[in-house]
Amino acid sequence: MEVTAKMVKDLREMTGAGMMDCKKALAETDGDMEKAVEYLRKKGLAAAEKKAGRIAAEGIVDIKVSDDRKVAAIVEVNSETDFVAKNEKFREYVAAVVAQVANSSANSLEEFLDEKWEQDPSMTVKEKLASMIAVIGENMNIRRFERIVENNGFVMSYIHGGGKIGVLVDVECSVVNDETLEAAKNVALQIAALSPKYISLSDVPADYIEHEKSIILEQVKNDPANAKKPENILEKMIEGRLNKQLKEICLLDQEYVKDNEFTVGKYLESVSKQIGAPLTIKRIVRYETGEGLEKRQDNFAEEVAKQMGN
Repeated sequence: MEVTAKMVKDLREMTGAGMMDCKKALAETDGDMEKAVEYLRKKGLAAAEKKAGRIAAEGIVDIKVSDDRKVAAIVEVNSETDFVAKNEKFREYVAAVVAQVANSSANSLEEFLDEKWEQDPSMTVKEKLASMIAVIGENMNIRRFERIVENNGFVMSYIHGGGKIGVLVDVECSVVNDETLEAAKNVALQIAALSPKYISLSDVPADYIEHEKSIILEQVKNDPANAKKPENILEKMIEGRLNKQLKEICLLDQEYVKDNEFTVGKYLESVSKQIGAPLTIKRIVRYETGEGLEKRQDNFAEEVAKQMGN
């Protein structure tokens, strides 16, 4: 039977499922509306779409590192509540997601969602997510992921707060021993604690520097205490503030948290001398659960009153 636009529209209104999912369901069931509804329910898509408008800003970050530390993956999966984020079924699902990311060649979230689910190739990653939403009863979202492959060194990982923060450190080094692993772990802790945006000053985009400089310039100009200061002094003030700010966002220029007599860069130089080989940080990844997302603000008393009214 030919699937018409009206049939897709009617199924969408009945189930709340997405347009393309409805079209696929009708195609798979030869246009039988009841079977199409059942198809969507089995896939969890009908239930999932009804929950898709809810804010999912809780959840966890999880990491998978290969035994030889050559391949690592990190993923953030969100849920609506912290209660679900602590649920064992949810955590097992996130562990399966990050394990698939480690084996994936996807370059985008869209590509990853379209992959076959490794644990059950009869469905896609997207369809598995939808079925988990139906089982758990909350909106969930695979928000982001990254994968690192390092052939000339190793990858160090760190998880903080049961999945609140996750860090990957890509280390290039010809020596892999207790000293280099400990150094990399210390750097991962540093990244978790102080959240650097870049590895070194050379990584900071020129437009970012110019933007920050313009803000500092306005701050200096608007301070009455600077009204009579000569231009060269104001320039030095601006440069001083800018340099201080850049040191806070560049990993190698940050004060080393375990010994503030050192910067992280100087600490790594000392480790390199100790092992007799250069140790270079090639890439850093830091995920914090829910960062940048709107948090749902629940009023518990209102929620109870609403339930009692029902």
